[in-house]
Amino acid sequence: MLAERIRKIKPSGVRKIFDLAKKVKDPIDLSLGEPDFDVPKEIKEEAITWIRKGFNKYTLSAGIPELREKVKEHLRKKGIIFEEVMLTAGVTGGLLLCCLGLIDEGDEVLIPDPYFVMYEYQVMLAGGVPRYIDTYPDFRLREERIRDLLSPRTKAIIINSPSNPTGTVYSREELEMVARIARERDLLVISDDIYDRFVYDTPRAPSLGQIYEKTITLGGFSKSWAMTGWRLGYLAGPKGIVESLITLQQYSFTCPPSFAQKAALLALDYDTTPLIEEYRKRRDLIYEGLREKYEVVKPQGAFFIFPKAPNGKGERLVERAIAEGLFMVPGRVFSQKSTHFRICFAAPSEKLERAIEILKRLV
Repeated sequence: MLAERIRKIKPSGVRKIFDLAKKVKDPIDLSLGEPDFDVPKEIKEEAITWIRKGFNKYTLSAGIPELREKVKEHLRKKGIIFEEVMLTAGVTGGLLLCCLGLIDEGDEVLIPDPYFVMYEYQVMLAGGVPRYIDTYPDFRLREERIRDLLSPRTKAIIINSPSNPTGTVYSREELEMVARIARERDLLVISDDIYDRFVYDTPRAPSLGQIYEKTITLGGFSKSWAMTGWRLGYLAGPKGIVESLITLQQYSFTCPPSFAQKAALLALDYDTTPLIEEYRKRRDLIYEGLREKYEVVKPQGAFFIFPKAPNGKGERLVERAIAEGLFMVPGRVFSQKSTHFRICFAAPSEKLERAIEILKRLV
């Protein structure tokens, strides 16, 4: 009865751990990649105001004009190259539009490994073939590893910086190298910039959208303003591509949530600096707490750390941690390898300290 495409899809390993944690009393849940702070009060009140005003119906499929203009202004300040912008049902909604609208059966898409779980399966749903760029052990991009994967079927490259699950922020030089390869082969680049404000060691993260004109830049409101359940993102890129994806949205998501679009106008002006500083402290806490016992790369952004398990057995370590009430995600969920595990440090410091104690005992 099921279509062949759905037979290739496995339930989310992240959600599996998250659901398991919900059944445990007082868990230390560091599994789901979600901010632990609430939507800022002013943004919630703005949403409530528009709901009460009756702004609850469909909007234009591309989103309300005033927010599209606001997003364009935001992207121009970042130096992103684009011709048109549309609003999407979260970044994952924008990614699915890209995959369905740009990838044909058998097209190959290069994805740095480790990677966000959605990339692999959305490419497969569109009929594409994911090809994995090995970035171990330091999670950096290497030109020879990318070139080794190129073929006549290569269509696109997906880049996520700052990265989920590693917290890596790619350098300008790495991104220029990717742009050079993409330009040589006339490839599309999809740049997932959802964590662009979560940068700890430099003023801002460079983006491929600043370098390469055939980049589709994805961004959203879920992480920086904790609007994960509101499902609102944006997509920017070449005019012809964006216009076609707007048409595709008419036959899929219809439009993004109406009230969320109005509230997002306020969000883009909201200062997230204090929140980012708090997350920097948590990054330092978890990194310093683990580095003596674990092989771990210091994350430069996002709110994840991706240590290597003792003896390279990530799944076994996660099983042992769960028995202690600590919930993390095996690295195999995000990778073709099973040597690591992911911790989300978007949690109070007390929880992180308890997690560090448990992990030290498990070595």
